[in-house]
Amino acid sequence: MDQPDLIARALAREPVAERELYEAHVDRIYRLAYRMTGDSELAADYCQETFIRAFEHLATFRGESRLSTWLTSIAISVIYNGQRKVKRLRLRETDIEGAHMIPVGTRHAEPDLKERLGHAIDRLPEGYRTVFLMHDVEGYTHDEIGSALGIREGTSKAQLSRARAKLRESLAEFAGEWI
Repeated sequence: MDQPDLIARALAREPVAERELYEAHVDRIYRLAYRMTGDSELAADYCQETFIRAFEHLATFRGESRLSTWLTSIAISVIYNGQRKVKRLRLRETDIEGAHMIPVGTRHAEPDLKERLGHAIDRLPEGYRTVFLMHDVEGYTHDEIGSALGIREGTSKAQLSRARAKLRESLAEFAGEWI
């Protein structure tokens, strides 16, 4: 079935059409949310919120881009807003009383590459990290990224290049191990 017909049926509140749209895109939206948060519960919440908003605003979809690109832009907005809220809540948290009394061992061993890569990705500036995850991890094209984030294709390419450079810099000590 073609996309415009499926969208029209979903707008008519046909449960089968809504389910088809959801199932066609849920995996990609969840993976993106998970990659950006590193938390399966948050990713599931953000994925659900994305589809709630998408179905509420499906009538505003003009078809100028692919539906997947439109959904991705909604997901990015939901994730960014959700992460800001999570950050604010975590800043309000206080340590458990007496935690200063718990002995903390010093880590002398260097963490493995996978762990360091995850930390290096997490430390990238938000725009760089988003473009890196969308392009290199999830396989979005620069055109799709540009449409989803409201940036030019060239900006997406530049941010990806800068993100890769920052990752190379962060992981330089592992360079010999990759050969």
